[in-house]
Amino acid sequence: MRAGALGVGRYLPERVVTNHDLEKQMDTSDEWIRTRTGIEERRLADDETNTSDMAYEAALSALENAGTNAEDLDMILVATVTPDKPFPSVATMLQEKLGAKKAAAMDLSAACAGFMYGMVTAKQFIENAGYQQVLVVGVEKLSKVTNWDDRNTAVLFGDGAGAMVLGPVDDDKGILSFELGADGSGGNHLYQGEEGIYMNGREVFKFAVRQMGESSINVLEKAGLTKEDVDYLIPHQANIRIMEASRQRLDLPVEKMSMTVNKYGNTSAASIPISLIEDLEAGRIKDGDLLVMVGFGGGLTWGAIAMRWGR
Repeated sequence: MRAGALGVGRYLPERVVTNHDLEKQMDTSDEWIRTRTGIEERRLADDETNTSDMAYEAALSALENAGTNAEDLDMILVATVTPDKPFPSVATMLQEKLGAKKAAAMDLSAACAGFMYGMVTAKQFIENAGYQQVLVVGVEKLSKVTNWDDRNTAVLFGDGAGAMVLGPVDDDKGILSFELGADGSGGNHLYQGEEGIYMNGREVFKFAVRQMGESSINVLEKAGLTKEDVDYLIPHQANIRIMEASRQRLDLPVEKMSMTVNKYGNTSAASIPISLIEDLEAGRIKDGDLLVMVGFGGGLTWGAIAMRWGR
């Protein structure tokens, strides 16, 4: 038995905030943001919309796409660093909203690598415990922890949610290999403090460029595959220069890399599933394609997956 995707869904807030909007609020410019990050706009949730609300909308979409019901879920995993409150978990709130009465539920905190951690955790329960359907949601309301007076970080982040229902798939499909990792000694380079998100941009950039490339190669080797086998790269949407370094490490043409950072900014744990769904809807990912998904985040954490798309 191999675990793979049965269905996917996403949610993005309606409010669009452009770089030109930010120019009016702080000492920055559209050119400065675009040339350094690739970001042109982002989505921000309103005050009444909580993390659990966005998770719910993405989950409903994923369940519909999978052709299943919440009552059939065995487990709900929510990757987030911006829960509604310290406890109860967003996952238990989501369980109640969905009416998924038989599902176990817990949150995972691995920052921008959270969705990778969630997918790998789901894989273990499906392949080792016989779970048939596990819902994984990556969701963030980063706007509520962003310091809007810090022009170095405020321009980076957006809100949103992405979800995937995982379960048993054909032997030639699904998650072929994975890598998860952490380096707690680098935790002081990216964290949430009393005034919001702090980031040592230079150190995080160096770490991300190195680790994203290494992890992408590692999961291919673990799966007995090579760079030439990759059909599509879905990197964490943090910074176009970091993403480009990963693409070049795999020797992929630019059209084989997912790119949504320009429209949604860095949505942390939600960024990889949001990008995946955008590419599926656009027809850039097809049944049988070999995908490499790779992310990094505060902790410092990282995760990568080699996956053959389809059921």
